[in-house]
This record gives sequence, C-alpha cells and structure tokens, in this order.
Amino acid sequence: MPAADEPSVPLDKQRCGFAALIGAPNAGKSTLVNALVGAKVAIVTHKVQTTRATVRGIVMAEDAQIILVDTPGIFDPKRRLDRAMVRTAWTHAYDADRICLLIDAKRGIDEANAKILEDLTSVRQPKTLVLTKVDLVDPPRLLELAQAANDVTRFEDTYMISAQTGDGVDDLARHLARSVSAGPWLYPEDQISDIPMRQLAAEITREQLTLRLHDELPYSATVETETWKTLRNGSVRIEQAIFVERDGQKKIVLGEKGKTIRSISMSARHEIAKLVGAPVHLFLFVKVRPRWTDDPERYREMGLDFHR
Repeated sequence: MPAADEPSVPLDKQRCGFAALIGAPNAGKSTLVNALVGAKVAIVTHKVQTTRATVRGIVMAEDAQIILVDTPGIFDPKRRLDRAMVRTAWTHAYDADRICLLIDAKRGIDEANAKILEDLTSVRQPKTLVLTKVDLVDPPRLLELAQAANDVTRFEDTYMISAQTGDGVDDLARHLARSVSAGPWLYPEDQISDIPMRQLAAEITREQLTLRLHDELPYSATVETETWKTLRNGSVRIEQAIFVERDGQKKIVLGEKGKTIRSISMSARHEIAKLVGAPVHLFLFVKVRPRWTDDPERYREMGLDFHR
C-alpha cells in the first residue's frame, strides 16, 4: 500500500494529457465533463452559452490522469463576450493533446456543426467524434451521422454516449486514458478540478440564477464571490454579488418582494454545501455594473482574452 501522500501508480507508469471538449452550444460538453469526473465541476442549464470560462475537470482512469477542458460553445458570435468565448474555445482546442468534438445526435449536422467540422480539417491534433444524447435517436440515424461527420473531418475514433444514462461514458474514459502519453500526473489524484472553490461556488449560483429565470434572465448577468469565511463551527459564510447592467435587470433578479433572489439563494446554498461538505450561509447581493461586458478586468477574471 502506498503512503497517504504517495500516488497509487509509480511515476514511471503514469500517463497524463489534455483533452479539449468542443462543440456547438448545448452539445452536452459540461454534462459529459461532470459524468466523466463523477462530480459536479461544470454548471449545466438549457440556456445556450452557459459555459463562459474554461473549466478543467480531472479524471483518473487506469494509470492515466486526463485533464478535460470544457470550452464555451462554438457558434457565430455577435457580441464581444461571444467572440471572446469562441476564441477561447479554439485556443484550447489547439493547445490540447486531443480534441473531442461533441455533436448532439438529435440536432445532427446543422449549420453550426458543419462549420465546426470544416474548421477542424486544418487542426492537426488527434480527434475523437463523440455523439451525445444518443438515447434520443434511433441507431441507424447514429451510424449515418457518424459517417457524415467523418466524410468532412477524419476522426480516429467515434463514441456514442448518453451522459444522462451513463451509456458509453466509461468506454470514452478508457479510450482517453489509453490515448494520452506517458508522463507524470499534474494534479493530486484526488483532485477533481483546478477551479478555485470561490469561483466554482459563484458558477453554481449563476447556474441556479439561470435555471430559475431562464428566458427572463439578462444574458449579461454574472456572479462573483466577494467573501468566503470558515466559521468556528465548521460552517462556511459566503457573500456573493450578482452583477447586472441595468436597474430593470436588478428588479428581475430580485423578484416581487425578494422572492426570486431567496429562491435562488436557497437552491445555490444547497448545491454549494454538497460541494464543500459543510453547512453554508449564503448571502446574495444584486448590484448594477453598467457595461461590465466592456470591462477588460471582468474578462481576465473569467480567463477570457479581451479584444476590441
């Protein structure tokens, strides 16, 4: 038995590598990351472009450590924030050891996916095609879709998965583990993400904000953890700010007599408590920060490049 602070696999047997998950919005990237990691490290909603900053989930499979890079959805950007997110997705694709293109099997090869497939032809990294949500599509259609994608861009492998049911997830994990190169692990083997806890807690609150308001939610809303304090009894006191750009948006987030913000706080507190493994006291404040999407500092905090 190795000592508690020693890895379970000898250094000369370890393998490690980065796999970038790319795809159109709502292709299921974040859901797959959570399924592979076995814990919630990326937020998931039905709203497109939920993922803004790059999220890294760490998977241990066989003797390998796989760093999954969950990227923002790739689409035709119109706003500065959109452009920054799409640039980030492609940057991490080029930097990774392997690229996994996720295509929603039910959606098929629409205009957005066709453009991504075309752009991938010039990318030299090994590529794996991952058809997601396959539980919603008949098998013959899946085979046609896989062939159509490979007709545009040559993939080394194709996997058909359902992150919701778990079908195919373990097979994909084993494939990624065997595809990475020999090399030392970059993180402790019990670490599941490189995201600071403060940032992940803020993302969880943004997830609940999105789920609660959905169509009413202003696209430009964001959340930041302002204070984090562990109390003597082991509980955690967290203060977070929800930033919007206009007073009218603030009223939407607060809701009538504060009902909406209380509902968001309750749900987020429950999720964050599961994450930290301790009781959480969460205090949310809605603040107006005009034109924050034009502020370079906000982009740096999200790990995005600011370009005019």
